[in-house]
Amino acid sequence: MPRDPSKLAKRIIDLATGQAEPESEERKDPAAVAMGRKGGLKGGKARAARMTKKERSEAARRAALKRWAKR
Repeated sequence: MPRDPSKLAKRIIDLATGQAEPESEERKDPAAVAMGRKGGLKGGKARAARMTKKERSEAARRAALKRWAKR
């Protein structure tokens, strides 16, 4: 979907009037998704194993501050 409000409005009207086809939600290659997920599952553990205790503590502190800042 377009980010520009006027283009988004036109897209919505085209969809509502049947002048445009809905976009397919299935855009990603399932094999690529599986490979990316596999690497993503390993990444955090590998990163934590390389970090010192002080670095892990600092990263956790920054993450907590970010989480609480959203509220």
